[in-house]
Amino acid sequence: MKDFAAIDFETANYNRDSACSVGVVVVRDGMIVDRFYSLINPGTSWFCFTDVHGLTKADTDDAPGFPEVWARIVPMIEGLPLVAHNCSFDRSCLMALCKRYGIPYPDYTFHCTCSRAKIEIPGLENYQLHTVAAACGHDLTNHHEALADAEACAYIAMAFRWDS
Repeated sequence: MKDFAAIDFETANYNRDSACSVGVVVVRDGMIVDRFYSLINPGTSWFCFTDVHGLTKADTDDAPGFPEVWARIVPMIEGLPLVAHNCSFDRSCLMALCKRYGIPYPDYTFHCTCSRAKIEIPGLENYQLHTVAAACGHDLTNHHEALADAEACAYIAMAFRWDS
């Protein structure tokens, strides 16, 4: 797979429609050609994952809402499959956000680097993003920052064969 977009959402809480940041890395012809990061105002004051990603309500109070952020992402990813680590999470976030804001959800094709890693790199101690990234030669130093995670996911996806 030479053309795709890696995407990562961080959420404020357990609700999938509480995205507070997003990172997107666009790969064309096997090369990273674009990156996008934005905080997102999740429209909630309940932040229970601050200890994971470091973001607080104060960080996102002045951030744009999801519709504005998504309007900037759509042209970047048009026609591309999406790649995410544990893609069921990121897909469910995107679907929940689209539903919440009444945004039509195109049926994006998602590929999961976590599932693929279990085929490509059997026997790892675990298949967490930072572990798989390291096994692929990528140093993920800012784990749980959406752009850093999307970039790690892109490097992982570029290291794998996707034809089997």
